[in-house]
Amino acid sequence: MSAASTNALRPTLEAGLTELGLVLSATQVDQLLAYQALIAQWNKVYNLTAVRDPAEMLTHHLLDSLAAVPPLLRHTAGEPAAVLDVGSGGGLPGVVLAITCPQLTVHCVDTVAKKAAFVQQVAASLKLPNLRGIHARVESLRADAGQGYDVVCSRAFASLVDFTTWSRAALKPGAVWMAMKGKHPADELAALPSEVEVFHVEQLQVPGLEAERCVVWLRPGAAAA
Repeated sequence: MSAASTNALRPTLEAGLTELGLVLSATQVDQLLAYQALIAQWNKVYNLTAVRDPAEMLTHHLLDSLAAVPPLLRHTAGEPAAVLDVGSGGGLPGVVLAITCPQLTVHCVDTVAKKAAFVQQVAASLKLPNLRGIHARVESLRADAGQGYDVVCSRAFASLVDFTTWSRAALKPGAVWMAMKGKHPADELAALPSEVEVFHVEQLQVPGLEAERCVVWLRPGAAAA
């Protein structure tokens, strides 16, 4: 993306932030636009996303990820927390969370080395000390090995059963899962074992996107204790 293309997206991004009730600094807005430009640049070689149009990328990726920020901030009360983004791909929503919430430590894990390397490049390019890309299977990340997280999130990653099963060991005591989904995943919710408790399903409204979105909040149930 050229500088002109990036600047042309700024009003749409700023309007979306206002609609979501997010107040960011000019530097953070610049970082979000620079991140999208990096996705477009690397996408030519590494196929980070099937979305190529800059305006569509802004809506379907940046604003879609930004819509999850207010619910996450409500959960953490704005306090420091360790967040793991599972199957992060090009860093969505992990990079967006790291930019908008500097108090969070955000790790993005992916089994594809080039995608984890991209997140590392974003962290270096945008000077985000709270962001890290990890090349690994999420099952290998364990809280008892010093890699525990307060919130384990995913976006368009896997079924809720697989997501919670694979990432269970990464949860600190008292931690939760935050799964970003499209429409209400009734079938996936019904398939969850008793060891997983759903405590909230929150509908999201993504600025400029006429599609259903929600966040499913889960935690280990009493049967898992």
